[in-house]
Parts: sequence; structure tokens; C-alpha cells
Amino acid sequence: MVLELIFAATAAISAISLAGLSLFVFGKKTLDSLVFYFISFSAGTLLGAAFFDILPESLEKAGAAVSLEIVFAGVIAAFAMEKIIHLHHHHHVDHKGEHHHPMGVLTLAGDAVHNFFDGVAIAAAFLVNTPLGITTTIAVACHEIPHEIGNFTLLLYSGYSREKALFFNFLTALSAIAGGLLFYFFAGAIANFESYALSFTAGTFIYIAGSDLMPELHKETRAKSSLAQLLLMLLGAGVIWLAAKYLGG
Repeated sequence: MVLELIFAATAAISAISLAGLSLFVFGKKTLDSLVFYFISFSAGTLLGAAFFDILPESLEKAGAAVSLEIVFAGVIAAFAMEKIIHLHHHHHVDHKGEHHHPMGVLTLAGDAVHNFFDGVAIAAAFLVNTPLGITTTIAVACHEIPHEIGNFTLLLYSGYSREKALFFNFLTALSAIAGGLLFYFFAGAIANFESYALSFTAGTFIYIAGSDLMPELHKETRAKSSLAQLLLMLLGAGVIWLAAKYLGG
């Protein structure tokens, strides 16, 4: 049953890569305004999942000292991985600022790694209990929608056709399924590995929300839009809190 849930959840996350289809329907200006709301909501869900569900579960099972050390490792690892990707991107932009196919390839490679660890996070959560798996999947999904649209746009900017960008983006998204299944079959080799993976996931979620999403939201300086950001973040966190409280029994 757990294996089926992991497969279904990671398959659903992989399918989110097709969010780029929205660019076929909406204009870029309309889509940009919608992504703004997704980013606000997803920042809340990631922080909510980290602090209200994943981290408490890990603290209970692995102990405070070990869990917090691994949370720290998760933050540092997420920073290092993102830094490597950014450095590669920088080296593949010429002096005129024009982007070429190598940047698109690196984007796909980085996204494959990112999705693989999303799958690991989901599998680790489901191996602890189903409610935790559900809330973790919700948090990942809410983050993946703007993330995948952004990747799709970047691939178009790198010179890929819409069809190829959509296909390759979906192909790399399948690594989430691979990550989930591999973790399921090999997690038993290390004692408390699920708890360690949860702590690591909490660290990466905190990093993504604090380093990638919130800085984007700070670019908006209008009072009305800023209030909408805050409310959507609280709504995202509230959804996870309610799920953790009532689904967790």
C-alpha cells in the first residue's frame, strides 16, 4: 500500500511539469500575475510543512540534536547545489547576455536532481505515516507549479521549441518517481533513515522558501499586493497546519 501511495504521489508531482502547457493558453503577462499568487502560497506551504509537520515528526523519532544538525545540513546542501547550478549558468551566458542551449541543458540537469530529491522527501514521509506523506506532497506540489512554469520559460528562452521544452521538462520530472522508488527499496538499509531524510527535507524546504521564494515576493512594493502576499503565505501554512493536525489524528 505504501509503495502504491509513493508511486501515485511522485507520478502526480511529475505531471506538474506539464504546467508549462498554461503558456499555450495564457499570455505571458497574465501568467506572470498568476505565478505571483502561487509563489506566495507555496512559500507558506513549504514553511508550514517544515515547521508544523516534517520537523516535529523528525524530532520525535530521531531526537532534537541529530534532527537539527541534519536540518542545518539540508540548508547547506540546498545552497551548495543551487550555487553550482547558478555558477554553470553564469559561465554559459556570453558577454552580450544572450542565452544558449548549454544553459537549457544545465537547467534540465539541475531540475532532474531537484525532482529526484522531491521524490525522496515524499517517500520518506509516506514511510513514516500516510498523513505526513500527504502534507509533504501538497507542499511539494504547491512549490512545483511556479517552479516548473519558470523552468519551461527558461527553456524557451534558451532556444527550445515549446514542444521540446515541454517534453524534456516532463522527462526530467520523472526523476521524482525514481527518487521515491529508490528510497523506498533502500531506506531499510540504514536505521532511522526516514527520520534523517525528513530532517534534511525540512532544511531544504526552509531554504527554498527563505532564499528562492521570499526574495521574489519582496520585489513587490505595493501595499495591497504585499498584504495579499502575507495572506496567501498564511493561507498556505494554515492548510498544512490543518492537514497535520486533523489528518494526523
